Amino acid sequence: MDKQMQTYTIKLLNKVSELDKIRDTLEKLVEDWGLPPALGMSVNLALEEAFTNIVNYAFEDRDPHDIDVSFSLNGDQMKITITDDGKHYDPTKQPDPDTDLPAEDRPIGGLGIFLIRKIMDRIDYRREGNKNHLILIKNIQQ
Repeated sequence: MDKQMQTYTIKLLNKVSELDKIRDTLEKLVEDWGLPPALGMSVNLALEEAFTNIVNYAFEDRDPHDIDVSFSLNGDQMKITITDDGKHYDPTKQPDPDTDLPAEDRPIGGLGIFLIRKIMDRIDYRREGNKNHLILIKNIQQ
């Protein structure tokens, strides 16, 4: 696939109900960019996990906060950047959960990040000013 860089950004509020907008946007981009539908489904699952974690854990108040989700396609790589003004949290520093333990013996949490790592080819994080930037990269196999 030889494509020029294409980008699209949506601005969302810190509400789980905004997941519909993420799904709809991703479905449209997958179609417009000629990507495999299976890629869209798996990336959507990773995005749902990341966005839900941000909504549920990033903010210490109940005020509305903007969360920007930027999609870009550059050649054979899709990059999604999620930007929020929540508290500093670097998911790339979190260890994988011990999936060998029985479910009842595992500590709560960590499976969402584990799932994102399994779906995406690379995850990066940076903090700039008061903003978190979670970068999810997926290589596209046609």
